[in-house]
Amino acid sequence: MIKYRLICKNCNDNFDSWFSSSKEYEKLKKKKYLTCCKCNSTKVEKTLMSPNISCLKSDFLVSENDKKYGKIKKKINEYQKFIKKNFEYVGENFTYEARAIHYNSKKKSKGIYGSASHDEIRELNEEGIETQVIPLINGTTNN
Repeated sequence: MIKYRLICKNCNDNFDSWFSSSKEYEKLKKKKYLTCCKCNSTKVEKTLMSPNISCLKSDFLVSENDKKYGKIKKKINEYQKFIKKNFEYVGENFTYEARAIHYNSKKKSKGIYGSASHDEIRELNEEGIETQVIPLINGTTNN
């Protein structure tokens, strides 16, 4: 089976049609059995189509993406281990603690990490409190 993208030269309508082979398409066209489903014209032609070789291309892309994903996952795990070892987990109190450290009402000897919404992070940055967002990998937690 082969699928062609067809165009009607009479009404410019595009449509797809399946044929048992390219020879079958030529045979039907020669006998004027190919008609436009919109205007019933026999002025139907093949148009340019991209070949459907996605299975071959996707096999290559999956392996490349797997390698890239593996490297990224490894690097994020390294960051998470470093953060857990060197910073204090403050959980949902992250924005409060970050402001307290920034405005010196509460001195911390260690950096902090925890949870905050996108809006809270934006507000902290607008106040001049520098923050970084580190993604979590599925199956891991901050604490």
